[in-house]
Amino acid sequence: MKAKELQDLIDFIAKSGLNKVNIETEEFKISVQREPSTKVVSSGVAVAAAPAPMAAAPAPVAAPAPTTASAAPAAPAAEAAGGNYVPLKSPMIGTFYRSSSPDAPLFVQVGDLVEKGQVICIIEAMKLFNEIEAEQSGRIVKAMVENASPVEYDQPLFLIEPM
Repeated sequence: MKAKELQDLIDFIAKSGLNKVNIETEEFKISVQREPSTKVVSSGVAVAAAPAPMAAAPAPVAAPAPTTASAAPAAPAAEAAGGNYVPLKSPMIGTFYRSSSPDAPLFVQVGDLVEKGQVICIIEAMKLFNEIEAEQSGRIVKAMVENASPVEYDQPLFLIEPM
């Protein structure tokens, strides 16, 4: 990971309000955590948010942390909605978009029937736009996230009534 990409990640975390981010690829693992004192923890070392110290931060890290704690409060909300609805959850952290551009129509609206594999939203992560597909066929019952909002890993995006 280049220093510029790492700085972009830190800026994204600061803007999104997320407190902890874990990223794992074939090449590296990185864990970034925001502390109340506005320091960023990367590679297990406290670092100021200034761009200069970030050049040394791309070292691989083996410190995965559980992310289920952030998703746990969302699960009771899905259950409270009732019915046999299945939540479509975010596979990554990023910014959630319901359309491909601000003037484009929404991929799906509440009440629409979707097919398994159909693109239903986009999540932008580190300047990459990732199409999120329906995991099963059904009817969109509820959109759980506002357009252009930050989302966390495993956060419910839509409720789908299976068909």
